[in-house]
Amino acid sequence: MPDVIIVGAGHNGLVTAALLARRGLKVTVLEDKDTVGGACKTEYPFRSAPKLGVSTGAYLLGLMPPEILRELELELPLRRRDPHYFLPTTDKRYLLFGSNEREMQRQFLEFFSEADWKANQAMNAELAAMRDDLAPAWLLPPLSLEETAERYIRPALRHAFIRLCRGSAHEYLDRFGFESDLVKAMYAVTDAFSGLDAGYDTPGAGMNLLVHNMCRLPGSGGTWMIVSGGMGTVTQSLERVARRHGAEIRTRAPVASIRTDGGVVKGVVLQSGEEISASVVVSNADPFRTLGLLESSAVPKDFRQRIEAMAAPGTTLKVNLCLKGLPTFTCLPEDRGQFGPTIHLLPQEKDVLGALARAYADTKAGRLSEFPSIEWYFHTPIDPTLRDDQGHHNSALFVQWVPSQPAGSSWEKEESRYVQHLLSICDRFAPGTSDLVVETFALTPPRIESHFGITHGHIHHVDNKRGFTDRLPYETPVQGLYFCGAGCHPAGSVIGAAGHNAAGVVLKALER
Repeated sequence: MPDVIIVGAGHNGLVTAALLARRGLKVTVLEDKDTVGGACKTEYPFRSAPKLGVSTGAYLLGLMPPEILRELELELPLRRRDPHYFLPTTDKRYLLFGSNEREMQRQFLEFFSEADWKANQAMNAELAAMRDDLAPAWLLPPLSLEETAERYIRPALRHAFIRLCRGSAHEYLDRFGFESDLVKAMYAVTDAFSGLDAGYDTPGAGMNLLVHNMCRLPGSGGTWMIVSGGMGTVTQSLERVARRHGAEIRTRAPVASIRTDGGVVKGVVLQSGEEISASVVVSNADPFRTLGLLESSAVPKDFRQRIEAMAAPGTTLKVNLCLKGLPTFTCLPEDRGQFGPTIHLLPQEKDVLGALARAYADTKAGRLSEFPSIEWYFHTPIDPTLRDDQGHHNSALFVQWVPSQPAGSSWEKEESRYVQHLLSICDRFAPGTSDLVVETFALTPPRIESHFGITHGHIHHVDNKRGFTDRLPYETPVQGLYFCGAGCHPAGSVIGAAGHNAAGVVLKALER
């Protein structure tokens, strides 16, 4: 009989398992899929290129605290992306963001303005200072926003920190005096909108912007990194650590229900009918799926309502691509390292922010936007271990702002057409891209739900507009039942801090 059952072998569940097992607890992890990892895995989805690897869900590692890596003695093969951002246009302008500041300054001054360069430097310096101050708070149970500011943030930044977490991307970016709306749009798209049901003026999107600037990985320089072998390397490494400390990890073991008696956890029942007893159950599943595993009478009504109020629609589309070659960008035909970074495709009209506002409005109305928020990336140029013998490249479009279901239609009817439309947008920046596509593997919000088991297809479980004590609690009113998933503090993404913190809460409750 295990001391602790963990439901779900996503990265947070595996962190929890490893930390509890190394403290001597008998831990069993139950995963319904064939492999561990949840949405953090390397897959081979292309029939025409069955040995081409791709991180189908999460695709970069940025936010995992180095303290967790050290505590677990976890060594990951990280590859820095330098440059890390590429902002192309359909004319001759471009920006490559990397460690070569002199070259980056030249591009800003030639293609944009000195005011944009100064704003870029000032904003990133402020975010770096907030990142350093906030880091310890990510590895402890949360305080309120105000208490967090008081305890962790240097006095000169407290007001700006609170305004950022509560405010919109618009409010924050306007503080620094950017002249180019294209540059402001780039920062909003990559940091504020990722995985979020929010637009440029949505309160709380600033919280997501801050979260995405919390990268402290060794050697990263504050930029997100590629993991050799894809994101499955992360969760497979965590699995090995957990097993080394004695955790039992069972795949193809879907949980049908969590058993309780008189408000106390008693264990779980698998879909096979097998019953496993334990006095502690930690759920790495999203909170809405977890509630579905409990009898309605087992959870107080007010707690259930609080959790259900956190639900938000998934508005993310991931189009994984198999390519027979790399495209050529109009603005930068020669290879200057532009295939390693996150590539930001933005409307080329003068009112780019207005165009993004219309795209978000389309999504809220159930329409498929003509030009949504798009990040484009390639990993095989930096990690050739993922390529197959035929030399195919992997690539993907990470698209924000699609409806969970198109109004008056369905994704089954619209997917193929819309994927082709998105590729035609790529053709505007790199003509001929569509001709390089051998095969696609698209994950619409409903398919994210079915493929990864995430309710509503929301990749962060709970919107990152919610921060600190407004997120999912680790403890529940059911004695012995805990959450450790992405909906908990500090945020949704591949972080592991929620798993780390949940393990600490369990150990404290068990007086271990």
